[in-house]
Amino acid sequence: MSVHLGLDLGATNLKWSVVEHGPDGWRAIDRGQLPTDVSGGADATVAQLGDVAGGIIHGHPAVSTIGIGVPGAYDPGTGRTRFLPNVPGDWAGRPVAAPVRAATGLPTALINDARAFGLAELRVGAARGARTMVGLTLGTGVGGAVAIAGRIHLGLDGAAGEIGHQTLEPEGLPCTCGNRGCLEAYARADRIATLCGTSSVEEAVRRATAGDARAMDGLAEVGRWLGIGIANLVVLLTPERVVIGGGVAGAGDLLLAPIRRELGARVRMTSLERVRIVVAELGTWAGSVGAAIHGAEAGTRRGTSRAAGKQDDHAAAAGSGGDRGGSGRDG
Repeated sequence: MSVHLGLDLGATNLKWSVVEHGPDGWRAIDRGQLPTDVSGGADATVAQLGDVAGGIIHGHPAVSTIGIGVPGAYDPGTGRTRFLPNVPGDWAGRPVAAPVRAATGLPTALINDARAFGLAELRVGAARGARTMVGLTLGTGVGGAVAIAGRIHLGLDGAAGEIGHQTLEPEGLPCTCGNRGCLEAYARADRIATLCGTSSVEEAVRRATAGDARAMDGLAEVGRWLGIGIANLVVLLTPERVVIGGGVAGAGDLLLAPIRRELGARVRMTSLERVRIVVAELGTWAGSVGAAIHGAEAGTRRGTSRAAGKQDDHAAAAGSGGDRGGSGRDG
């Protein structure tokens, strides 16, 4: 049995989960949250990550790795953030993994928070058992994750899976990323509220569930755009599972039905019979659980790489010695 810590950094709250991994798979054993310290910019926030991790490890001394989910772009090679658009402070090139590692003495790895969400749903949530998955988390923006062969695909720089930033309309609505016509521009929280005539996504879901016509039409419009984007991914990946997370997923079939209709209208190159569109199961804790799993799996890969490197070194040394001996015998 191994134990791992995941931290989910948000602009408002810092969530954490302790998970254990054993013969029966993954299981969360503790969790909590506290307000994110943004009072002193990035320095204060990074210091808080180290302090919080240290306190949790004091209560769970068996923790062996740490994963941190960050709401933005990062460099997986250096453990530095590139930009976190919603967290106050200067995050360009900011070391995050190294200070937390120094504070705790434990291997620490970063992952984008949407990829952490996808990893958690893949391992212990709505996509468990699937080998290929598409995950979308709908909130301030539209985050995404793609799993191939049972693993979250991170790409060259951890940015693979940005489903919300595929272009659906070349000259469409402006997106916060600087492009026009991204899926996110049609399905992010403020757009949902505008279409539904409400002040928030939560209110939109409540009104639509109660039968409010405008709210229902707004969710149907959002579902149509999501369906177009998901149809592109189904044709590309033929996933077994498509997982929809975030507050608006609470609308259930009011959102999922128009997504399924759009898939039926657009997907022609593969069968939809085995593609399941489902609601995420882990709620607000998916990010911290996924970060913990990522930290564990990253640590395992590093250990495997080091072991393989040592084996290669031993083999090279043995081979070199054998060549010298053979050369002597030939002489």
